Amino acid sequence: MMRPHPATGPQSMTEHAVPPDFVPLSVRLADAAGAVARRYYRTPVAVDAKADESPVTIADREVEAAIRAILGAERPGDGILGEEHGSQGLDAEWVWVIDPIDGTKSFMTGRPLFTTLIALLHRGVPVLGVIDQPIIGDRWLGVSGQGTTFNGKQVRTRPCGGLAEATLAATMPFPQSGFARVLEKTRYQVWGGDAFAFGMLAAGLLDVMVEAGLQPYDWAALAPVIQGAGGIITDWQGQPLRLGTSGDVVAAGDARVHAEALSLVAG
Repeated sequence: MMRPHPATGPQSMTEHAVPPDFVPLSVRLADAAGAVARRYYRTPVAVDAKADESPVTIADREVEAAIRAILGAERPGDGILGEEHGSQGLDAEWVWVIDPIDGTKSFMTGRPLFTTLIALLHRGVPVLGVIDQPIIGDRWLGVSGQGTTFNGKQVRTRPCGGLAEATLAATMPFPQSGFARVLEKTRYQVWGGDAFAFGMLAAGLLDVMVEAGLQPYDWAALAPVIQGAGGIITDWQGQPLRLGTSGDVVAAGDARVHAEALSLVAG
């Protein structure tokens, strides 16, 4: 049985129940996205710099376009929030959130650590998330009220007595003092991996992740995956993630580790 987040009890899970036909739809979206990503992987694609200097390739754009084409045909009334092709209908009851290539630097350098992130929001709350790595075939699926699966098998986060025993992951070190306080308390640290590392936390191979400045398309798919595996994911103020909350994120597989990390980043 899934261990619910303290702020996400049974009543809210029922309120945000996911219609069963959305799950196979999300799988088909991931399959379509993976077919595009594999076509461009380890090929000499041009890399453009966006306004914030982050990289983008034709693969990013075409993966998102493939997902949008399916949603446009099958769920035309739903909203879409995408990293590369903008947003529409964000006031709809159901909103799909797309990060076509999370970890573009990994993608463009031929490292199979990038993922496609597909999430579904119900009235702003993430209720379904897919983390898909199309090269090595790793896929996490999290659905509100259900256990998270990794390659079709249910997974759980692992227990950990505290930060002193924990392995921390982050995309890269960053200068915020709260992050530095968490970093110095942990036993081991690994860098890189972006959303792939959150998947490894859900699979019980990492203990805690701290990130700052994430956008909704970066975190929306992560929340159902982490929660469905028994973990906790919030912003740095301890608030459950939903549209409008901070993009500063703490995730942990054990409630004790999450509480300790939260006290340090917020201190």
